[in-house]
Amino acid sequence: MNFERVVFGFFIILTLSLNVAFVAGGGDRAEHHNVWILTLAIIVNLVAIGLKLGDRSQTGALLLASGLVACFLLITARIVWIVVEPADVGRPGPEGMADIVSIATGALIANIVATVILVGDTLLSRR
Repeated sequence: MNFERVVFGFFIILTLSLNVAFVAGGGDRAEHHNVWILTLAIIVNLVAIGLKLGDRSQTGALLLASGLVACFLLITARIVWIVVEPADVGRPGPEGMADIVSIATGALIANIVATVILVGDTLLSRR
C-alpha cells in the first residue's frame, strides 16, 4: 500500500464530502449552508492541490486541473458570500445564497471528476 496515495485519496474524498455537505439543503436558504464548511472545503482543497503539485503524470495533471477548478470556484463562492452578506443580518439573502450554492455546485462537479479519475486510475493500476 502506497501511503502517499492513501493520504491524497483521503484529501480528495474529504474535499468532495465537505463540498456535498455545504451544497446539501435548500439552495436559497442560508440557514441550510454553513460558511465554515465552505471555508474548510477551500482549505482541504488547497492541501489536495499541494499534494499533487510534484506529480508529472497525465493523471496527476488532470487531478491538478480539476482541483484548481474546484478551488477557484469555492474561493469565488466565499468571496460572493462576503460581498452579499449584509452587516446587520449575518447571512446572505435568498438571491445571494442561490448564487453561492450554484457556484459551489460547479466545484462539486469538479470534485466528482477528480474522484472518478482517482478511482479509475486506481482500478487500472497494476500491482
